[in-house]
Amino acid sequence: MARRLGWAGWVGVAVLAFIALACLIGPELSPYGVAEQDLAVRNQGPSWQHPFGTATLGEDVMTQVLVAGRISLAIGFGTALVATLVGAGLGLLAGWRGGWVDGALSRFAELFLIVPAFVVLIVLALTFERVGVAEVILILAILSWPPLFRLSRASALSTRETGHVEAARAAGAGGGRILWRHLLPAATPEVASFAALAVGVAILAESALSFLSLGIDPDGDPSWGTLLIGAPDTIEDRPWLTVFPGLAVVLTVLAAALVGDAVRAALDPRSREARAPVGERPAA
Repeated sequence: MARRLGWAGWVGVAVLAFIALACLIGPELSPYGVAEQDLAVRNQGPSWQHPFGTATLGEDVMTQVLVAGRISLAIGFGTALVATLVGAGLGLLAGWRGGWVDGALSRFAELFLIVPAFVVLIVLALTFERVGVAEVILILAILSWPPLFRLSRASALSTRETGHVEAARAAGAGGGRILWRHLLPAATPEVASFAALAVGVAILAESALSFLSLGIDPDGDPSWGTLLIGAPDTIEDRPWLTVFPGLAVVLTVLAAALVGDAVRAALDPRSREARAPVGERPAA
């Protein structure tokens, strides 16, 4: 698959890897602590000493952005993992079993699709006394899995009628083996693409919630969203306080989208055939 990702996919992988590595080791290499104050340089723009500028009490903004990135990336990857496992697992089960199992799971998924997602996010955020990383992952995962459920269910409904699945049934293969060996590989393009895109969507959603003071508790570990709190009051006279965390969110979301599209194109045979030269396409 590595050769089929294309240049756009590899750009996305490189950007994500660079951001993750910078957030992981950057704060350890920084000469400034995340909450270290220096009133002599408060509210200064980008400079050699402080490439992202300084905050209200002289905190180094670059160190804050890198430390906050750890929380935002953890939320993004954690949400993607939980939502992918739940959505793909329930979708494949519904498509394979059919009948009342399919009907019950489909109605359950539709409950989350008919209600405005952001309204539900706000309501769920308000139910917790203190919102931390685990709470945000739970909130976002609850609303993220239904689209993958529908995709994986449709894939399972189609795949279970194919000849090799019928042959596996006739040979006495159990449901678990058929799900693992046949239905899951067929749904892999949708699952992998969803997982990559879910990382960016979760980071964007968390940033929006935190910007509205409904996400990560600003008194705890910062995220990119909490750094954007108060942006309307500072964007004109201290734009660096908004630009750099906002740029980190945008780059991460765009990189995740590039990876998601590239993975789907690389794993989906129909996409590969469409991109192949005319002479290399299989005969109809």
